[in-house]
Amino acid sequence: MGQGRIIGAILIAIAIIALIVAVVWLVVEPLQQQQSVGGAVLGLFLVLIIFVLPLAGGGIYLLTRGQQEAAEFAEVARQKKILNMVLAQGQVRLSDIALELNTPVDNVQDMVHDLVGKNLFSGAINWEDGILYSKQASQMKADRKCPNCGGQVELVGKGVVKCPFCGSEVFLAS
Repeated sequence: MGQGRIIGAILIAIAIIALIVAVVWLVVEPLQQQQSVGGAVLGLFLVLIIFVLPLAGGGIYLLTRGQQEAAEFAEVARQKKILNMVLAQGQVRLSDIALELNTPVDNVQDMVHDLVGKNLFSGAINWEDGILYSKQASQMKADRKCPNCGGQVELVGKGVVKCPFCGSEVFLAS
């Protein structure tokens, strides 16, 4: 993890060093010796096109891609933390998760929806009270009872049941 950023930074540094060396070798030296500058400029142009720009472009690509990967890994780590909190405590308030992750509750809700979409979370959520419940999917399918109020839940979508009494949504992993 993070290798792209390091390699990208190294490639950019090599490109900058190569450009400095080429300028000194091809432009400054001939000027000091009062030689023709035309050949030096052509040489500098060729070094720039053939060597420096591809190196710098590859370095910039790897650097930005590495930063994107780091952001994705951070998001996965936060989602994993949500799952671990719910599994360890049985029920967790969304506000507690938001405090733990130092992120707004809306972001926590989006992460929970993402976890549900990936079939990584099965349990119940009472959106009104802001509570996540951890419950085994097999138990949820067998008793069809709301973990919040004990009422009979109804199927409202693929893998989703809802309690008509308290409004809790229960997500069932397939």
